[in-house]
Amino acid sequence: MALILTFLGKDSTNRTQIAIATAKLLASQGKRVLLAGQAEPTLPTLLGVPVGYDPQEIGANLHVVQFHTSSLLERTWEEVKKLERQYLRSPFLKDIYGQELPVLPGMDGALALNAIREYDESGKYDAIVYDGTGDASMLRILGMAESLSWYVRRVRQLFVNSDIGKAISESPFVQPLISTFFNINWTTETFAQPTNQINNLLDKGKAVLADSKRVAAFLVTTEDPVEVATARYLWGSSQQIGLTVGGTIVVSDNTSILSADFSPLPVSVVPNPTQGDWQPLIDALPNFVEQATQAPKPIEFDISARQVRLFLPGFEKKQVKLTQYGPEVTVEAGDQRRNIVPPPSLSGKTITGAKFQNNYLIISF
Repeated sequence: MALILTFLGKDSTNRTQIAIATAKLLASQGKRVLLAGQAEPTLPTLLGVPVGYDPQEIGANLHVVQFHTSSLLERTWEEVKKLERQYLRSPFLKDIYGQELPVLPGMDGALALNAIREYDESGKYDAIVYDGTGDASMLRILGMAESLSWYVRRVRQLFVNSDIGKAISESPFVQPLISTFFNINWTTETFAQPTNQINNLLDKGKAVLADSKRVAAFLVTTEDPVEVATARYLWGSSQQIGLTVGGTIVVSDNTSILSADFSPLPVSVVPNPTQGDWQPLIDALPNFVEQATQAPKPIEFDISARQVRLFLPGFEKKQVKLTQYGPEVTVEAGDQRRNIVPPPSLSGKTITGAKFQNNYLIISF
């Protein structure tokens, strides 16, 4: 499985430059690297070579690809149609073709994430450097497994307990009717089977995202106050989806800046690359793996102290809201919401206290 790195920050050109330099650095270390980005002109312009929609080799151990949303959508649509044929006796999507589907907002990020998953599982690469949008919308896409698992988990239980679910399971009249439409006999257990498969896939995605040895993000900024504020906000938002931020990369000629703004993250200062000369930038890059594994974990469970600790830098106390309506704990920070499933020993327990201290939200049960 590959190490997946991405970059967060306001300036897209700086992010792309850092992504290219990172890919070149890892390739020079003998790793098989895939540099991936959206179908926009920045990446090929900075590389100085055209970039296609299939991986192409541009150097020793280094491949590059751009994600063409329409092509990815066509491929994914065929998988949807296969799934429909598996369950429906009379599929109705057969006459809708992927080549004619328009791209809806948000599809590009979701399809890119799925493409990264496929490239990761192919075993062809040791590292994937993703030059994404680097903003809050990308973080929502990366946190999709966490969000969707909540819907699947809660909606499934609601369905099983509903009158519809009981009718499917118990009624002698509903079953024959359903069998005329579906290729299988539907029961609540049948409904549970595909949702279990989906949940297993989502749990796998959450586990990968939470593993700092597998996935990590790095903040990219300059000395500009707006960029610094944006990077800090994205830092805190990353923790809400369980994504480890390993460090901060500052594009500047000043060698001793911004350490206090991003403490306890290490800050690496790198120069702007000159035309065609990437080596000074490459030489200034940090040890990504080492920094990611030493970074604060987004969430920690202390069973003996009956506490959950969430690392939420970039937010003030008044920006953090904690609620507990059901079996899970909901934390809102900024524009991000996270539902936390307590470990079994704390499951069903009521929150007895909470405090926001040194960038940590500490919840006691």
